[in-house]
Amino acid sequence: VSPPSFLSSLKICEDMSSVYDFDPITGNIPATKVEITVSLCVLYTQGVETKQWREFGRTEVIDNTLNPDFVRKYILDYFFEEKQNLRFDLYDVDSKSPDLSKHDFLGQMFCTLGEIVGSPASRLEKPLGGIPGKKCGTIVLSAEELSNCRDSATMQFCANKLDKKDFFGKSDPFMVFYRSNEDGTFTICHKTEVVKNTLNPVWQPFTIPVRALCNGDYDRTIKVEVYDWDRDGSHDFIGDFTTSYRELARGQSQFNVYEVSNSSIFFLFFFYVTLLSFSVESEFTFLDYIKGGIQEVIPSHGGDNVTPLISTGNPSQSTSLHYMNPYQLNAYAMALKAVGEIIQDYDSDKMFPALGFGAKLPPDGRVSHEFPLNGNMENPYCNGIEGILEAYHQSLKTVQLYGPTNFAPVVNHVARYAAAVQDGSQYFVLLIITDGVISDMAQTKEAIVNGAKLPMSIIIVGVGQAEFDAMVELDGDDIRISSRGKLAERDIVQFVPFRDYMDRTGNHVLSMARLAKDVLAEIPDQFISYMKSRGIKPNPAPPPYTPPGHTHHHTQI
Repeated sequence: VSPPSFLSSLKICEDMSSVYDFDPITGNIPATKVEITVSLCVLYTQGVETKQWREFGRTEVIDNTLNPDFVRKYILDYFFEEKQNLRFDLYDVDSKSPDLSKHDFLGQMFCTLGEIVGSPASRLEKPLGGIPGKKCGTIVLSAEELSNCRDSATMQFCANKLDKKDFFGKSDPFMVFYRSNEDGTFTICHKTEVVKNTLNPVWQPFTIPVRALCNGDYDRTIKVEVYDWDRDGSHDFIGDFTTSYRELARGQSQFNVYEVSNSSIFFLFFFYVTLLSFSVESEFTFLDYIKGGIQEVIPSHGGDNVTPLISTGNPSQSTSLHYMNPYQLNAYAMALKAVGEIIQDYDSDKMFPALGFGAKLPPDGRVSHEFPLNGNMENPYCNGIEGILEAYHQSLKTVQLYGPTNFAPVVNHVARYAAAVQDGSQYFVLLIITDGVISDMAQTKEAIVNGAKLPMSIIIVGVGQAEFDAMVELDGDDIRISSRGKLAERDIVQFVPFRDYMDRTGNHVLSMARLAKDVLAEIPDQFISYMKSRGIKPNPAPPPYTPPGHTHHHTQI
């Protein structure tokens, strides 16, 4: 008695030879191996201009269930005056591959953000479609306006004398936290880790935004359930209790020792969960640091080489990605201009060092992966974006583009600057414009893993029609990159393909604002992650007016 989607959630792997080879004395009973897979929901938003669907985000993967309740939320800006089209795709995950084509499609649903918000209690339930002749189940979406509360709460819990659920050994307990909604329903907001083989677990401290816990309403009910983890996904319910943010904020006290009950037909069982610690910290924003005078430095623009593998030819020929069209900027120059014109507004002197890599340099033709675009080894700085563009065009006339394409030297170049200033006074951003071919992947991964410890970020814009699999891997959004078995401390790379911002006629002028927005989208969070990990707080904002005779505090990007 299974819902229609059951078969898509099961992978049957039966070895039929075991039936014929069965020996009633020595043989094993033939068994069908059943691999129960997992669920994933992907959200797409639609571009206003191009009407193309772009992936916005993915939920976490939920194990072994036909009724997944996802923890990860999508946070969208809601504009009343815009029609914000959304698409939700559900998948049955068969492997760890981030490639959605490798997984089973379970259905999809289209709606608008306004449709969700305008539904009763902002809760929309619609059937999934996308598979002809098949009922794919339903999807339930709810929206709740987030308050501007910027506090994050860090807390730790323990429990005593849990119920022994496993027939062999002890329990493997974990806790699930739910925020109550205005309509009386509950939304999952946090799961603790599983503490293996104990009846007296002490869970690790965790940090959660207050808005996610109670949406700023300190008296709103918070429900906590305790489960015994099972490998097959059928976790056993141990018990539950309720509390509120106001109660938790009292910290470790008699008020935060909770009697947890589990009543059933067969027995009534009690145990205790205790709050060990509770603290609140105000989260600082990107603008807090900008107001406080952080110096954000954009030290390098990578004028990428064109390797013979791409066959782009001489810059004077129209088939080259570097072709110098007297009437239109090429893709390299356009990407630099789009991003640079936004970035330079944050720089006090608008002087940018610009590097090229992958070329033979005059006069002896030596190959370099770290040369100044303006040809001045002592002073590689260019005056504004126009100065970089001029240096780029001049370098194309004096150097010979040459493979291989090595990223590591220029990444390490910026890392040397960043390593010298780790007190939070400066943050470095490297912009690389590339045709997608990379010759030193292992070295580049190592350079990025090392750079993740430093105050730096890397933006990569891919130009041309090449495959950008290597760039996507470096981006690390789905799988954090590693080198020699060591994971990057944080994600510092943002990659976007330039071709996604061109219309069907090849015109990309109208799309440059979107390119810049997407390219710079992750920088604030990457910036904040470094500052927070180092405990660096923003300086107090300077007064809005500086009396005559006093110097202004300059902010540099």
